[in-house]
Amino acid sequence: MANIAQARKRARQAEKHRQRNAAQRSTLRTAMKKVLKALRAGDKTAATEAYKAAVPVIDRAANKGLIHANKAARHKSRLNAHVKALG
Repeated sequence: MANIAQARKRARQAEKHRQRNAAQRSTLRTAMKKVLKALRAGDKTAATEAYKAAVPVIDRAANKGLIHANKAARHKSRLNAHVKALG
């Protein structure tokens, strides 16, 4: 553990940030998995609804700096392509 007050505070902040990031990352992955699960089931309406719910979660993660903006765009694009291909 750090000895200097500033270092102790940074350690506390880092732990809070780590836990918050882990929770947000879990939410992101869960939202994407719901879309993939609906796609595997072949249910277009469920996949569309799951995709609509996942887009704001992906955007929020990108805005908070959890993932890069390009990664967010890539995930949204690929998920949407899969949903549309389900036809």
